[in-house]
Amino acid sequence: MPRTGRASVGGVCYHVVNRGNGRASVFHKNQDYAAFVELLEQACERLPMRVLGYCLMPNHFHMVLWPHGDGELSRWMQWLMTSHVRRYHQHYRSSGHVWQGRFKAFPIQRDEHLVTVLRYVEANALRAGLVERAEMWPWSSLAWWVRGERPAFLCCVRRERSSAWVEEVNERMSESQLLELRRSANRGTPYGGHVWQQRTGRRLGLESSLRPIGRPRKK
Repeated sequence: MPRTGRASVGGVCYHVVNRGNGRASVFHKNQDYAAFVELLEQACERLPMRVLGYCLMPNHFHMVLWPHGDGELSRWMQWLMTSHVRRYHQHYRSSGHVWQGRFKAFPIQRDEHLVTVLRYVEANALRAGLVERAEMWPWSSLAWWVRGERPAFLCCVRRERSSAWVEEVNERMSESQLLELRRSANRGTPYGGHVWQQRTGRRLGLESSLRPIGRPRKK
């Protein structure tokens, strides 16, 4: 998959993912999750970042971020990851890699595709079978909206979060949507309409993620 550093431009929404090293668990108890959320808030105080949604899972996380300027996504994530690894090693008296490496970021078109990604992210624990309903997982942005206690670092998108939104998140996504989302995550493909995909791929240097997998057919 192509590196995402070149895609760190402002004004573009990103689906950001990172996993524990070797897919090992990173969050072992509630205090680990709470400490990471605290770092999210501190990161936004240091460098303003629009956090549209997130979900922390035992061995990985998903976030939907909307940086203001060029390079801010990389700087913000670098501080967050470095601070978390330092705190993790201090707490568990450990060393070595905590995360599998550099985070991955996938551009999202700011229309219904963004809404689809937010649904996908906030339903992560539900799909994994960790809870019976998505809002029951306390370590996601959906839980904040349901409680009516939205923290300052969490931004709202154009659609108001309400009981209707909660039901949409809990509704099973279509197989075609899941396939497109997973293709985006696996290959770094911009997630949006065809014209937007092509234009964004050229703009961010991600053209290779749009090409079919395998060797081109011989003419």
